[in-house]
Formats: sequence, structure tokens, C-alpha cells
Amino acid sequence: MHRIRFLIWKELIELGQDPRLFGIVVIAPIIQLFMLAYAATTDVRNVPVIIADTDRTASSRELISRFDASPSFTVTGIVNSPDDVDGALEAGRAWLAVVVPSGYGEALETGRGTNVQVVADGSDANSAGVSMSYATNLIASFGQEVVERSAVSRGGHPSIATIQPMVRVWFNPRLESRDFMIPGIVAILLLVVTTNLSSMGIVREKELGTLEQLNVTPMTRSELIIGKLVPYGLVGMVDVLLVLAVAILWFHVPMRGSYLLLFGTTLVYLVATLALGLFVSTISQTQQQAMMTTTFFFLIPMMLLSGFVFPIENMPAAVQPVTYLIPLRYFLVILRSIFLKGVGLDVLWPQVVALAAWSVTVLLLAISRSAKRAH
Repeated sequence: MHRIRFLIWKELIELGQDPRLFGIVVIAPIIQLFMLAYAATTDVRNVPVIIADTDRTASSRELISRFDASPSFTVTGIVNSPDDVDGALEAGRAWLAVVVPSGYGEALETGRGTNVQVVADGSDANSAGVSMSYATNLIASFGQEVVERSAVSRGGHPSIATIQPMVRVWFNPRLESRDFMIPGIVAILLLVVTTNLSSMGIVREKELGTLEQLNVTPMTRSELIIGKLVPYGLVGMVDVLLVLAVAILWFHVPMRGSYLLLFGTTLVYLVATLALGLFVSTISQTQQQAMMTTTFFFLIPMMLLSGFVFPIENMPAAVQPVTYLIPLRYFLVILRSIFLKGVGLDVLWPQVVALAAWSVTVLLLAISRSAKRAH
């Protein structure tokens, strides 16, 4: 413990003398969190839509006003013929075209069925699918409202029997993608910052020539790794406090679970990311090589295969088993479950055990691969 304490103190002094550290640890994660939190969203808003109104009745104009009043759509133009929507879709002035047929208003007033055509630009499949769903729901609800209103005005009942679904959304009632994405962004930022920082640990000693001085001390491999791990762990905890404070206080991501469980599992995750960085440090000769190895062989594959970008269930069957080797996969489940669902360790223990096993395994690999000779 005496040797480890002095090594930790040495690392903290070196970190304090690095003027870039404040920018890397404090400024960069906060800026990235703001940028990614506002940009990384699957919500579709202000979709430009062009409407071909061939009916020209009060009902068709009311439908157009519904589109115009919806935060999901922006009506960019109203034309008389369906042929006039092609140019807008081709030029990108509209993502969606709605064609109101002739006789639309009369059909609704008399309770007869009618169709409204919705044409979408499928270049962006996700946005097209979501915006079409929004549009069809808006058209259907408006049509049913007009039918019921017409029937009541005639002193009768709606001529079309309908089943009104009672829908309730758990954990994210507003269906805000930001509440789902921001915990994932927090996990990504911690992975990038702590892994890159710790990957410089032993490599910097090699470049400065001080690793040989450490080799002639009574310090063992495990003491060397632990002494390198703890200072970066303290830096990582500072990052944890900063990004979580921004997520909760600025973006108002609901925190329904235990703060103690959140920080406990985050500490296990930090051990995993720091151990990964130290392992890369033991197999690299320069700091540039360590950064390239960390980025291209670990960080990018982890982001793509963890479920942050693409759902794991949608991946090919041959790829899905590989995701079990990625610690980010488990921490994403842990963070989102604690934030949104408020579940405890009785539910999350499989992910916590897997994350802890990953941390210990990579830490042992870093110790065994360290250049320090055993004494």
C-alpha cells in the first residue's frame, strides 16, 4: 500500500501538470453531451409536407389546418393536383405528400368510407416510417371526429362502429427519445474519456524513459497497474458527476432509481474502461499508437455493437453473440433501467455480474501484459 500510494501521488502530480487535462476531462465531455443530446434523437418534428387538396371543402381545409397546427409537421405548400407534388418530393422541399381526394368532405359527412393518399420520400427510411405513422394517425383521428360530429348533428349515432384503444406507455410516457438516448450518451462519453486517458499511462512512462526506473523498484506488476488505475478512476468519477448533473439538471432526464446503485455500478464500469485502456497501454509503444488502437479496435466496434446505435435484436444472428463481449452493452441496460424504470439490483444483477467479470478479466490481462518484471 505504501508503494501504491506513492505511485498514485506521482500520477496525480503528472496529471496536474498537463494543461490539456482540464479540457479533456471537464470541458470536452460537457460540450459533447450537449451536442449529442440535442442531435442524437429519433423524434421526428417539423416534417415538411405538401398537400394536394382536390376536394376544396371545409373538411379538407380543416384537415390541412390540423397538419399545420401539429408540431410534427410544417405545411410547405397546398396544390390543386396530385401531379404537382412530384417536384416537391424530388427536390427535397417536402418529405411527405398528402393527397385529399375529391368528395372527401361529402364522404365523411355521410359516414361513408374514403381514402387519403400519403406519399413519403423513403430516402431516409426511419424518418419516412415515423412521419407516415404520424400522418396516418392524424388523418384517422380527424376522420373519425368528423364522422361522429356529423352523426351527432343529425341526432343519431356514428354510423361506423369503432373500438377506441386505451393506450398507456410505461417508463417514458411522453415517448421522448432524449430520455432514452442521454443515458447512452453518458456511457459513451465515459468510455471514450477514461479509456483514452488510461491508455496513455504506461506508454507515457515508456516514452519518458521512466518505466525502466520503475522496473528496478520492488513494485510488482499488480501494484504498478493499480497505481496507474486509481488516479484515472478519480478523474473518471469527476466526469461521472459532471455529465450526470448535466443530464439530470439541464436535460431533466427522469432519475427514478437509486443513486447509490447508479454510482456503484458506474464505478464497476469505470474499472472496466480504465482496465481496457491500461491493457492497450501495455501493448503499445507510443501514445499515438495507443490512441489509434483504442479508437479503431475497441471504441468504434463497441459503439456499433453495444445496442447504442442499432438494436442488438436487429443484428445478424452470427453477430449477436459477439455483443456479449462488450461491457458497454451491459452498462447501457443498467443506466437506462435505473434512470427510466427505477429497478434495483434484484433485476440488474445479471448485467452487474457480467460487467464485473469483464472488468476483472481485462484487469488481469493488463497485469499479465505489463512490461514490469515480476519480483
